[in-house]
Amino acid sequence: MKTQKIFIAGLTVLSLFFSLDGCSSSPKPVRTTPAASPKPAATATAPANPSAREAEKPAQAPDKLPVLVKEDINGDIQTEKNGETDKETAALLEEGFTAYQEALAALNRKDTDTALAKLDEAYEIIPKIKIPSDSALLQEKNDLRILVAQRIQQVYALGHQADAAGRASVSSINNSIPLVENQWIQKEIASFQGGEKAWFLDAYKRSGLYKDMILAELRTAGLPEQLLWVPMIESWFRVRALSRARALGMWQFISSTGYRYGLKRDKYIDERMDPVKATRAAVQHLSDLHMIFGDWLTALAAYNCGDGYVQRVIRAQRIEYLDNFWDLFNNLPWETARYVPRFIAALMIIGNPAKYGFELPVQDPPLKFETVKINAPIKLAGLAQGLGLDPLLLTILNPELRFDSTPNYDYDLRVPEGYGEKCLACVTTIPQYVPPDVVTDRYRVLKGDTLGAIARKFRTSVDAIVRVNGLTSRTLIREGQVLRIPVSGAAAKQATAPAVATGAAAGTAPAAATGEKVAYVVKAGDTLFTLSKTFNTTIEKIKTDNNLTSNDLSVGQKLAIQVGGRS
Repeated sequence: MKTQKIFIAGLTVLSLFFSLDGCSSSPKPVRTTPAASPKPAATATAPANPSAREAEKPAQAPDKLPVLVKEDINGDIQTEKNGETDKETAALLEEGFTAYQEALAALNRKDTDTALAKLDEAYEIIPKIKIPSDSALLQEKNDLRILVAQRIQQVYALGHQADAAGRASVSSINNSIPLVENQWIQKEIASFQGGEKAWFLDAYKRSGLYKDMILAELRTAGLPEQLLWVPMIESWFRVRALSRARALGMWQFISSTGYRYGLKRDKYIDERMDPVKATRAAVQHLSDLHMIFGDWLTALAAYNCGDGYVQRVIRAQRIEYLDNFWDLFNNLPWETARYVPRFIAALMIIGNPAKYGFELPVQDPPLKFETVKINAPIKLAGLAQGLGLDPLLLTILNPELRFDSTPNYDYDLRVPEGYGEKCLACVTTIPQYVPPDVVTDRYRVLKGDTLGAIARKFRTSVDAIVRVNGLTSRTLIREGQVLRIPVSGAAAKQATAPAVATGAAAGTAPAAATGEKVAYVVKAGDTLFTLSKTFNTTIEKIKTDNNLTSNDLSVGQKLAIQVGGRS
């Protein structure tokens, strides 16, 4: 018995030692496995006598130490307690987002007093939300903080409280893009002063064609007039500018963003090249971006590289509220990181040209025109000849016409002021013109091939091949390279099989004998089922003849189809 008492006393001293050691002020890892080690030690040395086990119970206090661990690899610690905490957290988050949504509704009603009150309410809720660093709800809290801060900034940036009606003064709007001259902006100013000076001056002169129209749209939307100079950076004010990323027009819309803002594209027109329609779309796009990010420099960065990219950069910030442009600068793509400094540099030069060694030219006069509605497909060159005008003038007035010809549906054509009635009379005397459907064939470059030789072979032009393939050189191609070759008219017939099928979607088979193979170019709405019915064959036969592994077809795809191929 005496031995047992000494043994128990020894265990108690060891337990006290580990407890004191755990309270030491020396730095230790957050997790430590030794905290649980006393339990197996006690098990290993415990006597077989049951009374001895009872006596050893006080020595098992270390079993309670894991309760102090707040983070567990499997999330099993404090399950019941965290369940209640998560419910409270979720309720607070819901309350905060509800207040935020009510603030947005008030902003839409131009009720800025209510909007600010609701934003304040949402902001007061945020400190009450206590979330562990590993909780899935942490991102929602951060999102709420960013959204509330951005909306508060938006209210003051737009000057919604300038008067009782919530209308912003023109001066407050136009001074909302800060002009800070740092090393990055100085570098872009130097670039404009050097090799880009001629481009800058030409673009400034050209801007006069569209300046009044753009300013009118910006004023109507309540946006800063400084945004007038975004096309200077985007395209040098060229309405048909095309970038490597296939962005098109003065405001450089990619096709998907153009569709989102209602810019139409078809065989005849691409409204991304229309200065009026594209300006309205750009103004709406910039307004939406400012609604998202709250400051104009970040909105401009998002205009260049996409709002999704900028939002990902903001989320990656170690401190969530560092979300203005200069906080994000080093993490943005190189082109975007230059884009905003270039814009600010242009504003500074235009605002004080003498300071930077510029003598700005007189701007071109604004375009004056009237519109006439026509529904005949005609070439602008033929119309210009009938009206006694320079063909280039009609092209400048109607740059959205892809082939410089009007479509075969109702179209509002712009003509110089005073030429409306004469134009309507002239249209009836001009032969109709319909641009040819362009079919692309595929060609693998052979040793010794040149673009000129390939163009002659397919009766097309080097420029057309370069444009369709997005080539950066008119001379450099490599053996084995696959090129898309635009062919049309007689060349298209020569490049395909003996008979070219058309009209399959409408259910009309081509004039071909049973058993004859025809080359068919897939059109919108075609499916293997409709093609099999049209050509009196089977889906499996078409797939076998064309080595198809699925039922998917793409517009422009070429198929070899045997007429009457049913087995």
